[in-house]
Formats: sequence, structure tokens, C-alpha cells
Amino acid sequence: MITRRSALGLLAAGPLAASPLSKAFAADYPARPVKWVVPYPPGGATDIIARLIGQRLSEKLGQQFIIENKPGAGNNIGTESVINAEPDGYTILLVNPANYINATLYANLKFNFVRDIAPVAAFNRVPNVMTVNKDVPAKTVAEFIAYVKANPGKVNMASSGNGTSVHLSGELFMAMTGAKMQHVPYRGAALAITDMLGGQVQVIFDNMPSIIQHIRSNSLRALGVTSTERSPLLPDVQTVAETVPGYEASALFGMGAPKNTPKEVIAKLNGEVNAVLAEPDIKKRLVELGGEPLIGTPEAFGDMVKAETDKWKKVVEFAGLKVE
Repeated sequence: MITRRSALGLLAAGPLAASPLSKAFAADYPARPVKWVVPYPPGGATDIIARLIGQRLSEKLGQQFIIENKPGAGNNIGTESVINAEPDGYTILLVNPANYINATLYANLKFNFVRDIAPVAAFNRVPNVMTVNKDVPAKTVAEFIAYVKANPGKVNMASSGNGTSVHLSGELFMAMTGAKMQHVPYRGAALAITDMLGGQVQVIFDNMPSIIQHIRSNSLRALGVTSTERSPLLPDVQTVAETVPGYEASALFGMGAPKNTPKEVIAKLNGEVNAVLAEPDIKKRLVELGGEPLIGTPEAFGDMVKAETDKWKKVVEFAGLKVE
């Protein structure tokens, strides 16, 4: 009798052995609950996306997709737990910007993210928003660049922490414009926004979901979104790229699995995720969270992951950042 574990061992033996077994395995998949690791605490945008999609996958596939929040070490604890899991499709990862950034930021990772995680499906891209407090006179990105250059050492750039996408969106801006600011890291966006409102810091490139209410209430002023196109949530706000050609710093989310997960299982998950993303209610909710759904193949998502990793590598190296 061939058990599921022994079948997986045979899958690794080679293409001739793998094909019929993996097809049969995929046809039965999922036969038990699937653990979906989110390397952040509950309640944030990353967690919300996983729960939104996970609930629909549970309903469609008849097995629970159980969200396991596993924060720590800047996202790396949760990621490593998935990389080391059995490659059977029953442990998956919520892929997020920290994965691309950490590949260069951390000097002693025990894994190579691009090599060790199999891409399954992209979900969406969420832009950050370049936002200033009301004491800053600049009304446009161009005026802000001029303001920073006219006030060297006086403009403080807040972030939700060293090495976060919020931080590196600002570092990318400095690299591409020559507008030098003082970085002030906080332990989370909420504390940074509090000081933005109080005038202690002047600018932040924060995630859209956490900053947009302050923009809509006119307590803070949006200068630009960091995606390549304007956001339907802030249609009157230009993109940073309209002033700084080539600038792009959106947060790419998706699903990954341990390498050597059967291709048939990945294909099944990809198809089910794409079907969920196409549902009007899910699409509407993802847009509310900041980004249109990205429906595509595992290979297309893999290309995106590599491109993001390469892009943030240059920014991390430019900023001279390193976590030992």
C-alpha cells in the first residue's frame, strides 16, 4: 500500500515516476485542512488578504484553509517554517514585500527565497502613498523635491520600521531624486502616523490602507501614489512616476509553497485562486484594500517575485542597509 508520504517520496524520484502519482494526488487534493502561514500578527493588511481569499478557498474546495499567524524576525520565522515544511500542498505561505526585501537585507538567512519557494499565484499590488503633514508647503512631488533640497537635513521621513516597504519606498525616492531626508523608523505605522499628525516628522510612504483615512479627512496631504498608474481610491492624486520617471514601489502579494510541491497541486491551487480573484465581491474588496486582482500563471508570479527581489536588492545596497 502506498501512503501519501511514500507517494511524495516517489514523486521526487523522477518525471516518469512522478506523473501518474502526482496527478492522482492532485485529484484528491485537498483531502485535509491546509495550513496557510501569514508571517505577521492578525489584523494587518497582509492578514486580511489571506483571510479573505482563504475563506473562499475553504468554501470552494471543502477543506479549511487555516490561517496561522507566525510573526517574528522581520517575517523570516514564518517564511522559513514553510520552506522547511513537507512539499505536499498542505502548508502554504502568504508571500509579501518583506520576502523580496529580506533576501538582501538579512546577511545570514538560512534560505534563498527565490530558490526555495515555489510561486503559486499572485493576488494584487497595493501602492504606498507619499504623504506629508500640513506644515509642509509642497503641494506636488516636484515642489516637495525642491523643498527638501532647499532645506538640507531638516526633513524627517517616517517609516513603520527599518527595512520595511514603507522605509524602502522612501529610500528609492531619495536614490532617484537626490532629495536627502533623515529616516526616522517607528515600531509600526500607527506610531509613525501619530507623529506625522503632530508635526514631528514631515513625510511617510505608507501603505494605502492605513493612511487613506487621514488623507480623506484632510489631516494629511497625499502628494503621490507609488504604483505605475493612479489609484481609483485616490483618482486625483498623481503617481510619483509622473514626476520621477521609472519610480514604482507597490506591495506585491501572493501565495507560495515549498519547492518540490507537485506541479499538479500548484496548478490546482493557481486555478482556484484565480477563480476566487475573478469573483466580483472579492475583486471589490481587493480594490478597497488598494489594488486590482492579478490573475495569471505560477510562472508569471515567479517572474514578478524575481523582479521585485532584484529591484529591492539595489535599494537595500544603495541605502547601505544590513541586518546581521
